[in-house]
Amino acid sequence: MDISFLKKSLKIPVIGAPLFIISNPDLVVEQCKAGVVGSFPALNARPKEQLDDWLYEINEKINNFNQSSSLKAAPFAINQIVHKTNDRVEHDMELTVKHKVPIVITSLGARKEVYDAVHSYGGIVFHDIINNFFARKAIEKGADGLIAVAAGAGGHAGTISPFALIQEIREWYNGPIALSGSISTGQGILSALASGADFGYIGSAFIATKEANASIHYKDAITKYNSDDIVYTDLVTGVKGNYLKPSLAAAGFDPDNLPKSDPTKMDFSSEDGMEKKKAWKDIWGCGQGIGSVKEVLSCSQLVDKLTDEYNQAKSRLKSIA
Repeated sequence: MDISFLKKSLKIPVIGAPLFIISNPDLVVEQCKAGVVGSFPALNARPKEQLDDWLYEINEKINNFNQSSSLKAAPFAINQIVHKTNDRVEHDMELTVKHKVPIVITSLGARKEVYDAVHSYGGIVFHDIINNFFARKAIEKGADGLIAVAAGAGGHAGTISPFALIQEIREWYNGPIALSGSISTGQGILSALASGADFGYIGSAFIATKEANASIHYKDAITKYNSDDIVYTDLVTGVKGNYLKPSLAAAGFDPDNLPKSDPTKMDFSSEDGMEKKKAWKDIWGCGQGIGSVKEVLSCSQLVDKLTDEYNQAKSRLKSIA
């Protein structure tokens, strides 16, 4: 698939990862205005009727920016959890089609009917994968691109080295790939491209931004801790992911002796299912790259910082080539 139009719309090759609870219209719009793809999970809009309002708001603000500025905002994306336990998929996809969301990110299952719905209005779909097997399945069913969620990524992360994962996929696939896993600097973005990806996929660094819908304690924790303070567990949602140890301890768990979760008890359907588990709100997901996040910035300041680091890294490579 030709993604030149997407690359040309970005200040730097970055897709902002959808952050459960944290990504809201303000953050998405500011990411897009700053020149990177902004995204949010459809499930963040609760009750489900709020999703229509959010999509109107995002589209309106981006259109107003494009009409009033010499710059053009990057496109935005919506994340759809297509796992069978999410009974909102049909409703949320109807609104996605209604508002013609440019990019859809699907997670926890590859579903052809979802891809077909997005393609019906000219949208594109990236699918989250954690290994080569799921990558093949997604492309076979019609995904336009992949998000390789490698070791070190925040939230629901894989365990495979980003270098190994990208290498295996590139043996058979030449389409667009975004790489996720401890990317929180401009150097990391350039490394993702050097490894064979087209975009860096950044989540945790955006938690520590002023627009993010996270508590000040969560944001401060992102700036305070590092990779030593993260644990990989399936306790929180039934799917293995990376979480801050101090937040697990505060929720009453022993981070060094966690019980296993029952994956059949995952609940993406009820409006308060996640809240009951204290997932994301009280138990904080983040990636191993947080050690480079030193302060809470505005979204535009963070993108400017990433851009400067990215350009400096490119210049350094040219000087030593």
